[in-house]
Amino acid sequence: MIRLVFLRLDRWLTDLALNLACVLLAIICVLGLWQVLSRFVFSQPSTWTEESMRRLLIWCVMLGVVVAFRRGALVSVDLMLRSSRGTWQHAVRGIITVASLAFLGVLLRFGVELAWRVRFQTFASMELSMAWAYAALPVGAALAIVTVLGHHFDPIDEELETAQ
Repeated sequence: MIRLVFLRLDRWLTDLALNLACVLLAIICVLGLWQVLSRFVFSQPSTWTEESMRRLLIWCVMLGVVVAFRRGALVSVDLMLRSSRGTWQHAVRGIITVASLAFLGVLLRFGVELAWRVRFQTFASMELSMAWAYAALPVGAALAIVTVLGHHFDPIDEELETAQ
């Protein structure tokens, strides 16, 4: 019962991360178009679009990593997973899960510290706290921890399925 609830939460978070990443990518495209138009057509370069696109791209990548972890689409120790069977394959999957969780735990801890340290700094072109950009690290790591555990309990190996 707990496993089903956890996997439902995992599925919901993965879908949310994917949809948010897609929306952010669309916003980045629109901002890029506006930047080109304002610079070359209107001869009035926009001062805030480039910096906004960079910060949104960080969020987009961190949300994409969440989805990639869940779907098993990250490049990992595929050779070992492909060549192993039975108990050894479960052991390899466990090692990958523990290593991923350790990395994400470090990213979560230091991401929170980093976002806290820069909370009073603002973007060069906007009066917005830098903490919003740096918050992508701990938020993405926290969501990815859930999806790594979800992938461990219910593996989906898109990378292995499409590999040649």
